[in-house]
Amino acid sequence: MEKKETIGSVSLQLSEKSLETNSAIEQMQEQLSEYDKSLFECIENSKNKYPGTFYVVVITKRERLMPNVFRQYFFSRHTCPSPDWDQAVYRWSKGDKIDFLWVIPAKTTCEEMLLNKSLVPEDQRHLMMSVQSLYDGSLLRAAKKLNNEKEEYELRN
Repeated sequence: MEKKETIGSVSLQLSEKSLETNSAIEQMQEQLSEYDKSLFECIENSKNKYPGTFYVVVITKRERLMPNVFRQYFFSRHTCPSPDWDQAVYRWSKGDKIDFLWVIPAKTTCEEMLLNKSLVPEDQRHLMMSVQSLYDGSLLRAAKKLNNEKEEYELRN
């Protein structure tokens, strides 16, 4: 029987490796391939659950005891969620139409981006727009409109 490695042992191995043997680009590519696989798996599992449009929410959590380990949780729901920290949201419609709606990083990252707007790299401008939309309330208004809800709200701190 093959012995599986625990996430803790993998985390420790990665933290001990030098950047030369485990580059940030390689890590990102691996995470993206797993992300896409999990996203489409969630969509496929949800198509029979909801009769029409549904939303896929991806929550990112950092492991408290392993700072270099992040877990992503994929789930679907019938209604559009309210925007929140560490969240990405997609909308699936009939005809296999997938729309990316937003991604919101951790609260501290959002605050840093807002304080240093001029330093945000060009390739992160779309992310910056999501962060600004969260803080000015337009992201929540858009979510409520998708759910046919009233617009009143208060941003959770």
